[in-house]
Amino acid sequence: MKVSRRKYLWLRVACLSFLPVLAIAQSSDAARNLDACKAGRETCDHSKLSPAEAKDVALALHTRNVVNCRSGFESCDHSKLNRSEAIALAVADHKSNVAACQEGMQSCDRSKLTPSEAQDSSAADHHRNVADCKDGVGSCDHSKLTKFESGEVDAARHQLNASDCKNGSGLCDHSQLTPSETKEVSSAEHERNARNCKSGWDDCDHSKLTASEAAQSADAEHERNLAVCKSSQETCDYSKLTPSEGKGLADAEHQRNYTACLKGYGYCDPTRLTPSEAKAIQAGHDPAPR
Repeated sequence: MKVSRRKYLWLRVACLSFLPVLAIAQSSDAARNLDACKAGRETCDHSKLSPAEAKDVALALHTRNVVNCRSGFESCDHSKLNRSEAIALAVADHKSNVAACQEGMQSCDRSKLTPSEAQDSSAADHHRNVADCKDGVGSCDHSKLTKFESGEVDAARHQLNASDCKNGSGLCDHSQLTPSETKEVSSAEHERNARNCKSGWDDCDHSKLTASEAAQSADAEHERNLAVCKSSQETCDYSKLTPSEGKGLADAEHQRNYTACLKGYGYCDPTRLTPSEAKAIQAGHDPAPR
């Protein structure tokens, strides 16, 4: 009898010890279900919500619907908006449409504009067309320009063409240039060609250089070649170095090779060491100056 009573007590203690674990598991499941309901997921089980939780879920779903409607999402359900929310949405949609029409966007619905808004939108379209015609971009419609605007557009396009020709960019039409502009453009093109040649750029025509410019270009090319040779780049042309430059590079490479052999770091070619250098390396110290 005592044994049975003892077993009963132990069983009761064991059951009580599992209660917190079960409570935590249930609490975790309830939290996950609440999150699923607030997020509108299919895993939501509304029957497991408390009255307070159901109220919170309803508020969260309503708020999400309002946001979806204000964002123009297809998931918006207008029937679930209250009067104030519906009015606010209508005001926001109208403002958005007015802005779209002012900016010439495809989403513009002119049928929803007031007469004054439609007039402002038409004026914005006209100004935009004038700007496109002046810049030579967009969908310019010359038929919509006034006589004065046509004159302004022609002057702007002429100036733009002259600028493109001077800068070597855009669609330059030399036939549209005045004699003075042609002279300025020729000077700009010559300077640009000389700068390209001196910089080693592809767009260079050496035949158009003066004797002085050709000499400057050659000097710049020589200095670039010397620099790449000093940095041991593959584009180095050793045949274009002067005897003194070649000797300087050879001496520098000899010193680099010796240092690499001495320190055991970097590419080392022992066959290029002098006897004194090889002996110094074996002894672990610098050799006497050569």
